[in-house]
This record gives sequence, C-alpha cells and structure tokens, in this order.
Amino acid sequence: MRLNPVILLILLALLIVPVVAEDASEWYVMGQNAAMVGDYATAITYYDNALALDKNYASAMSGKAAALNSLGQYSDAITLSEQALAIRSSDQTALNARAYGLFKLGRYEESVAAYDRLFLVQKNQADAYCNQGIAYMNLNKSSDAVVSYNHCTALDQANADSWNLLGLAYMNIAQYENALDAFGHATSITTKNAEIWNNKGEAYIALEMPTDALECFKKALGIDPSYARAIENKNNAMNKQQDVEIIGTITPVVTISRIGTLYPGTTETTPAVQTIAEQTTASSVMTVQTTIPVATKTTYAPLSPSVAFCALIIIAGFVLLSRK
Repeated sequence: MRLNPVILLILLALLIVPVVAEDASEWYVMGQNAAMVGDYATAITYYDNALALDKNYASAMSGKAAALNSLGQYSDAITLSEQALAIRSSDQTALNARAYGLFKLGRYEESVAAYDRLFLVQKNQADAYCNQGIAYMNLNKSSDAVVSYNHCTALDQANADSWNLLGLAYMNIAQYENALDAFGHATSITTKNAEIWNNKGEAYIALEMPTDALECFKKALGIDPSYARAIENKNNAMNKQQDVEIIGTITPVVTISRIGTLYPGTTETTPAVQTIAEQTTASSVMTVQTTIPVATKTTYAPLSPSVAFCALIIIAGFVLLSRK
C-alpha cells in the first residue's frame, strides 16, 4: 500500500515540528492546538516549553491557566492568570480563566467582580454571562442574575439551558409571566428536557392555571416517569383543577317568589330547577314575566224606574180581581 506523498509530508511535519520548535510562539501555537482538541495535559507541556523560553509570555500563561481550569486545578489556574494579568491587564483569556476559577471554587462575590472586569474588554461571551448569573443566584441576588441571563440568552438564543436559568431567576422575583416566556423559549428549542417542562408547569401554577400546568407535568413525566418533583406537582395540579371545577359547577337553590293572592280556580305550578348553564342561557335571551291572575267578579245592576212601575200595576190588578 503506497501513501499519498502529501499525506506523508503532513505526517512527517507533525512528527518533526515538536522536536525542532525552539521559538516560544511556536510552542504557544502548538499548545493552543492541543487545547482545542481537548488534550489539556499536552497543551500544558507546550505552554511550559514556551514559558521556558520566555518567562514573561503572558499569552502562554493565560493559555496554561485555561487548561488548568479544564483539568479542575482551579487554584493553580487563578494564580497563573493573575500573573498573566500583572503583565497584561487586558488579557481576555486570563481574565476569563481567573473569573471561572473563582466561580468553580464557590468564591461567588469575587467571581462576579472578576466577570465584570472581563466584560469591560469582552462583551460577547455568552457562557461568561451565564456563569455570572449562576454566581448571582448563589448570592441570592436574583434581580442581578436576570440581567446577566438576559445578556447570555441574547448572545446565544438557541441555548435551552440559558433560557431555563433565566426563567428560574424570574420565578425567584415573582415575575411569573416573564418566567413562563423564558421557559416557553426553552421548550421551543428542546422538548426532551423533563426539568424544563416541570419548571414551566410551576410557572403556570403560580399564575393559577392548573390545567396548563398539568399538561407540562405530564410531559415531564413522559420523559422521566420517576421525576419525584413532577409527580408531586402533577398531583397538586390535579387537586387544584378539581377545586376549580367544583367551585364552577355548584347549582344554587332556586327561590320561588309568590306575588299576589291565588283565587279559586287557579292552579299553582312549581317550576323545575335549572342548571347553571340553563339559567344563564334563559336570563340572557328573555325576561320572565309573572302574570297575576285577576279574579272574576259578578255584579248586579239595580231595577230601572219603568220596570218598577209596571210591576206595581200588575200587582194592583191582581188585588182588584181578588176582591170581586
């Protein structure tokens, strides 16, 4: 099998360059390349080679500090990044490495300040804003966290986790509509995150919308059936939903108002009790009128004078005939 001459030359270059590199900048570039592919231990070796040739090489210091952070060596990373900043105060990699190291060590006050210093020279790093937001949340400064998360989501709008963090910060300051909007962005990016669906459901609960909340909790449990918090939230949402339904369907007792007096010959009819829906429909389309029956009264007019006169003549005639 014959190797392509071009490929052979590249392989030889990769083997030879580390051996013959004597310039500090060359070792630095090699360190950067190793770090980019996640080989942090090798990167640190190359950075050390660069520093052996130039002990004040700030970029090599900051690169090594970032690599140390990636290996979890945060204290060493902070020390080295501060040395780099003493040489070049605006070194963005050193500023970020120091802020991140402080953040990972839980030194949140210092981390917040360190990120503010970074943002003076670099304003477009989304993960730095999110880390600052998390630091603020750990300091119980949710309003400040909202500001940081808004920067983060503006720079990286396709990151569902960032929107979720923003929603949680809004929940902490009782801005539930904004929280729901943030969780909505997150679920539009991914539908596979049970935690985000649960958080969205809790926002609906805070807004007294148990039916919508229940759907979110069901989706969370569809992804993770053992999610304890979602199970509890689902049960609570079902209870709230039932309470709303019961309150909304109580049928009031109908009181029959009797006006006037019933006369002989009339029949009293008791109306059937309506449901709330029937009562609402009836009242909206017609007005019920109550007709009071009027009793029939018989009257007799007095005798007219002509009739009385005729009656007297007839009576007198009967009297005269009886005497004969």
